[in-house]
Amino acid sequence: MVTKILQKIFGSRNDRLLKQYKNRLARINQLEPDFQSLSDDALRGKTAEFKSRLAAGETLDQILPEAFATVREVSHRVLGMRHFDVQLIGGMALHAGKIAEMRTGEGKTLVSTLPAYLNALTGEGVHIITVNDYLASRDAGWMGRIHEYLGLSVGVVLSRGEKTDKKLAYQADITYGTNNEFGFDYLRDNMVGAIDERVQRKLHFAIVDEVDSILIDEARTPLIISGQAEDNTLLYQQVQQLVTNMQPQVDENSEGDYHVDRKAQQVILSEMGHEHAEQLLQNAGLLPEGVSLYDPAHIMLIHHMVAALRAQALYHRDQHYVVQNGEIVIVDEFTGRMMPGRRWSDGIHQAIEAKEGVGIKNESQTLASITFQNYFRLYQKLSGMTGTADTEAFEFQHIYGLETVLIPPHRPLMRQDFMDQVYKTTKEKFEAVLKDVQGCHKRGQPVLVGTTSIENSELLSHLMTQAKLPHQVLNAKQHAREAEIVAQAGQPGMITIATNMAGRGTDIILGGNPEPLIYAVTADVSLTEDQKNERIAEIKQKWQEQHELVVSLGGLHIVGSERHESRRIDNQLRGRAARQGDPGTTRFYLSLEDSLLKIFASDRVAAIMERLNMPDGEAIEHPWVTRAIVNAQRKVEARNFDMRKHLLEYDDVASDQRKVIYQQRNDILEETEITETIEAMRADVIEKFWATFIPPEAPEEEWNIEGLMEELRAELNLDCPVKMWFEQEPKTEPSEFVKRIVQQAKDSYALKFQSLTVEQRQDYEKTVLLHGIDMHWREHLAALDYLRQGIHLRGYAQKNPQQEYKREAFELFARLLDTVRFETTRQLCRVEVQHNIEEPLNLDVPEVTPSGFSDGPEPTMNQGLLSPVGRNEPCPCKSGKKYKHCHGALV
Repeated sequence: MVTKILQKIFGSRNDRLLKQYKNRLARINQLEPDFQSLSDDALRGKTAEFKSRLAAGETLDQILPEAFATVREVSHRVLGMRHFDVQLIGGMALHAGKIAEMRTGEGKTLVSTLPAYLNALTGEGVHIITVNDYLASRDAGWMGRIHEYLGLSVGVVLSRGEKTDKKLAYQADITYGTNNEFGFDYLRDNMVGAIDERVQRKLHFAIVDEVDSILIDEARTPLIISGQAEDNTLLYQQVQQLVTNMQPQVDENSEGDYHVDRKAQQVILSEMGHEHAEQLLQNAGLLPEGVSLYDPAHIMLIHHMVAALRAQALYHRDQHYVVQNGEIVIVDEFTGRMMPGRRWSDGIHQAIEAKEGVGIKNESQTLASITFQNYFRLYQKLSGMTGTADTEAFEFQHIYGLETVLIPPHRPLMRQDFMDQVYKTTKEKFEAVLKDVQGCHKRGQPVLVGTTSIENSELLSHLMTQAKLPHQVLNAKQHAREAEIVAQAGQPGMITIATNMAGRGTDIILGGNPEPLIYAVTADVSLTEDQKNERIAEIKQKWQEQHELVVSLGGLHIVGSERHESRRIDNQLRGRAARQGDPGTTRFYLSLEDSLLKIFASDRVAAIMERLNMPDGEAIEHPWVTRAIVNAQRKVEARNFDMRKHLLEYDDVASDQRKVIYQQRNDILEETEITETIEAMRADVIEKFWATFIPPEAPEEEWNIEGLMEELRAELNLDCPVKMWFEQEPKTEPSEFVKRIVQQAKDSYALKFQSLTVEQRQDYEKTVLLHGIDMHWREHLAALDYLRQGIHLRGYAQKNPQQEYKREAFELFARLLDTVRFETTRQLCRVEVQHNIEEPLNLDVPEVTPSGFSDGPEPTMNQGLLSPVGRNEPCPCKSGKKYKHCHGALV
């Protein structure tokens, strides 16, 4: 009550921000006539003027009005598009590091040019992040014309692009690309063996288009670069054949081998299921007679069994994945797009490959990983724009520190949202959808039918084909073609079936989009200017007639064939209609067999239907039902938020450690002289040896001097007469003997490498140290994965699993650093150097596919020098010489 009173007096936080932005807007509008009178050269010269003013001490906020006025005028001259006032307000929100929520059709792509230009003036680079390669290329070519006119360079980073092209793109003032590619390039840059192999600059400012899709929907999926692990393909096939003999339970208390928990996406074996599984495995010869399934030696069998059951019960073809060219291709649950190259972890992907009878690829081992949440928090300044952020405003603020600003529309919203209609069965629901679409088609009203899966879109397409309704289906295979279809989805009588997110980023213009036809006429060299103008006028006239016809019929009609588990995705589908003040209508059709209702609201809605005595084929349409569905969606959203938050809390531990490791790698790469680092590591290892065999607090009879001498000889190749020193110099402090060993190790090391040039020694030291860091970091990531999988069991001992994870992860990390020091020192002390040394070996980092999965054998850093090679085999440097006469002379 008090909050509402205060809001009435002072306005909401959003109102106060908009008022602040409108004061600046007035200044920009005052400047507009002055900028309109400038010549092209004078307008171009503004960039150099702004840069010199920034160098003189002015801030970006001080030059914002003039910079925005410049971009507005250039956009009008180059693209024929003038920024509306609300677009300028959106640009201010983005510059302030906030999320601008702007409705569909408000021109978010054009808005991004304002803060991008302003922040690019610092020379530190701006990243504009989109959801796919098509939109990145389109926007770079389209909006890039404004920036290039003003003397700024524009680059675009595409998946599977060449490293040299990527490096040039990242050096540009403004770089367009996808979230996946930016994230993977960051990981790859922290796996390189030399500074000049990096492609990215420091992460300065990012503008994330469709920010909710990238920072919320994809936040649960970490980016992983991996190599191949051990081969268990035969075991997956054998276990897959066995699980077909196991029966699911109807509910947790009924008979059966396993229970499917759809909320948690897990499969739980019953007591009967454990016994049956053991029997099946014993019959197949995979488990010895009388041995438990949980015996430590056979614990991997339960992992394979659960993976196979999950593949059987929870992952369905044409919904979660498709089979294409003998491979399993994942379908994104939010966008309905196929994601070639991506693979599920925990053996799920291999289990599905076994289920579908396609070739099984080896399990993968993580080489590097990061979540989108932690990647985007690396930017000094982050902002985003979307049409649907308000429902997730709390998460944006809590996780990323991003405030959401609701930007008012340029024209008032004219959309009419009808109440949901709920049917008992899926069959009845699809019949109702078909009837609605037929009615629209008959009167010439365009329809966009949204589905949640490829399977449903194909089913609807089949029904429409039977009903002889002409239609287009978006299967998310080609983004460019997809955008073209969506752009024309507003033509009279057009029927388009699409997954909820297909064609996102492309406006549906009522009457169709005339621009492609106009462009074709403009590009036709056989026509004179008068003929071109005449044809363009005809195209515009025809479009105007079609536009007015569609408007008179009520605009675009959106049909939702199922509610998504997130209200935001439903709102995105609704937002495809009624752009820029156009009319439009929406309606969702549901059934009690839909997954959302089945999990959360089925009993309640079914009870309402029974109470009202609803006959078959009759829909229920009531605010109570809509409220029950919205409440179900809220439950799912809350659960998904908890999962993302939980993931982040655990990943924050790995993130802190990742920063330390990557910083150490970068320091090693950038330093020309690392001798001091090597010496400090060697001294630390020797001191630890001494403390182990001659503990400072222990009495003399517990000292193991012989053991110390043997350890120094075996591990560091040092012959130190420590026993003789103690006998001959009983009064000398033990710490002096430690210094003596350290000095002897230093002298021995210098003598060993005296035949090498300083550069050769430095290269070899860096190679060994980087290899040690990379190899043990990889093992550390695997250890963290294993720790995390079982840490929840600590809760049964009344311990906080999260605190336990942090404590043990810290201990593992301390052990990792000790191991790197020891292994590096050991290898450098034991190596033997000979004199016939030639050119240094080329140490390439393995090229990893953009999906994060390597095609070849497990890649390791600096593979050539440190892999075992026979002395008489060809040298890996491809010189044509035998290894013993080339780089084998080093070792």
